[in-house]
Amino acid sequence: MSYQESATAKLNQIIQAKQGTWGGINPDYVVRMRLQNRFQTGLDIARYTAAIMRQDMAAYDADPAQYTQSLGAWHGFIAQQQMISVKKHFGSLKGRYLYLSGWMIAALRSEFGPLPDQSMHEKTAVPDLIEEIYTFLRQADARELGMLFRDLDAARGAGDAAREAEVQSKIDNHQTHIVPIIADIDAGFGNAEATYLLSKKMIEAGACAIQIENQVSDEKQCGHQDGKVTVPHEDFLAKVRAVRYAFLELGVEDGVIVCRTDSLGAGLTKQIAYSSERGDLGDQYNSFLDCDEVTDGTVRNGDVIIARDGKLLRPKRLPSNLYQFRAGTGADRCVLDCITALQHGADLLWIETEKPHIEQIASMMDRIREAVPNAKLVYNNSPSFNWTLNFRQQVYDAWKEEGRDLSAYDRAKLMAQSYDESDLATEADLRIRSFQRDAAKRAGIFHHLITLPTYHTAALSTDNLSKRYFGDEGMLGYVQNVQREEIRQGIACVKHQNMAGSDIGDDHKEYFAGEAALKAGGAHNTMGQFG
Repeated sequence: MSYQESATAKLNQIIQAKQGTWGGINPDYVVRMRLQNRFQTGLDIARYTAAIMRQDMAAYDADPAQYTQSLGAWHGFIAQQQMISVKKHFGSLKGRYLYLSGWMIAALRSEFGPLPDQSMHEKTAVPDLIEEIYTFLRQADARELGMLFRDLDAARGAGDAAREAEVQSKIDNHQTHIVPIIADIDAGFGNAEATYLLSKKMIEAGACAIQIENQVSDEKQCGHQDGKVTVPHEDFLAKVRAVRYAFLELGVEDGVIVCRTDSLGAGLTKQIAYSSERGDLGDQYNSFLDCDEVTDGTVRNGDVIIARDGKLLRPKRLPSNLYQFRAGTGADRCVLDCITALQHGADLLWIETEKPHIEQIASMMDRIREAVPNAKLVYNNSPSFNWTLNFRQQVYDAWKEEGRDLSAYDRAKLMAQSYDESDLATEADLRIRSFQRDAAKRAGIFHHLITLPTYHTAALSTDNLSKRYFGDEGMLGYVQNVQREEIRQGIACVKHQNMAGSDIGDDHKEYFAGEAALKAGGAHNTMGQFG
């Protein structure tokens, strides 16, 4: 017996045992509703998606071509449309995740209005968005299965056994739209206890992977802005352990922790690390401080002095009471951060870089993998990078090293549209196209994400529509460039009533009221124009 048949039979026994008082309940409808609501809690989702991530990580270890991808989403509808689109075009959601960006929550989901990425938004907005995304993804399941149930009923009504078997197979093998979310907890929103409490809320909402960074919570900056301040390793590791405790307390043993280091672009620390013996973690952290040796015994009022290798050193302290690291130590600090994180519970790494350069990333990962051979990266294919200019300059530099004639190009102006059809621009685009595949193979990148893509697509599409609709094109600006393309490209939400759940509601009306149901999807529903 199929699941539907066996579940229906069991429910039928329960209904009959009620001696007619549940006579209006159809067990087949109950089973359909259960199939449409496969995940009853966020913890069900977290456990299911954590297992997916672990399987994908193992597959990547065996073959770097099996890297994974995601796009950032700032609303449940955006996440839902992404997954519907991927499923439509590729037939599978394998290796496709969602990214939840703290930047986009700050910019788009705070009650304060648009904010910079400095952890000033409400911390509860993070689990709220996770829950919202999974609500929309579960609705996508319900919608797709609901349409299949209608097809099944139509086939049965027509006596078409072959069609009935075909639809039933699709129902039995339905692939859920529920995919892993890598969720940004910024720098933990406070001390380790605050990190633990927020992690629990995020996991209960469905997060199987939490990304945390080694910046100071109250000085947190966007990874691609200046003024970043890191914390000593022990402070960061306390928060990593807090996240792990939250996963284990809630029974998500496979939960994934992504440890991000901002050390490449962070030249400041708020505190000097505690060190009890030479060479310990605190001593290694302090070894990167920019110091002046105290040789004349003169100590000024307010000076902080540390002893290291038999010398007295005065760390350079700024008026902000922050200490600065020596210039040029960022890569070394990143390597130490990553190895330390992996040795203390991290599952994946994230190195925030200032440009998308495979060899720069690989130079650090090669050193990390000497200590931890299966080290893997999550990498931000950031919109903060000027991808066009960066890759054109990379090609320019490579060709210059090869001795090629570059007299037709000005390296400082390679972004110019006049270069778009040039050989150099063509080669740069080819490198951009293969960047994820090449970086997965060379630089240990397991997961490629774009943090803010739908922020930019929403702005671009809205600008294009506004220009056309409020200009001379009027209604044609909408019809030609939106609706007509939705119809021709098979965009699901062209039937926006269906997308919003109207047909699901009609099914429920029939379940609850039978022939007395007043349905919205009758002959006069204008959605029928899009059949």
